[in-house]
Amino acid sequence: MSRLASGVVLVTAQEPPLDPDDPLAPRGEDVGMTATAFVSVSLDPPLVLVSLREGSRMDDLLDEQPLWAVSVLSESQRHIAGRFAMKGRVSDRLLFADIPYVRGEATGAPLAGGALATLECRTEQRVPAGDHTLVIGRVLTASLPSADGGPLTYFRGRYRHLG
Repeated sequence: MSRLASGVVLVTAQEPPLDPDDPLAPRGEDVGMTATAFVSVSLDPPLVLVSLREGSRMDDLLDEQPLWAVSVLSESQRHIAGRFAMKGRVSDRLLFADIPYVRGEATGAPLAGGALATLECRTEQRVPAGDHTLVIGRVLTASLPSADGGPLTYFRGRYRHLG
């Protein structure tokens, strides 16, 4: 499958508050992961799919938190893709520290500044598939924050750009 070029996205979500019944309780931490297995599923209704490694932090989070977001990364955002693809990291808080982002209005999840497109989603279905979980989400919002540059792609184990 390394010969199949794919786009690169940043999937993000916010952990639920520690005490959902207390409006003053601290917010949960932001979580992010790089994904290359992301596709459009349907236009009516608008559905997308992301494949998550079973038991990963994002898989566990999206099992309890139905709201999440996707930032379609541009070729100039290779550093973001690499940062959120690291294995064994301790805290995502540090990973978000110097990356410009805004919070999605529908999900509260971080949306990367400079992304080619951003989507906010609500999980519709989770499908076990081998050692992965396919998460199908209904698109709640979609925007095109940046028209600069081409897409970041992944091919033969490396980040690439078109051209």
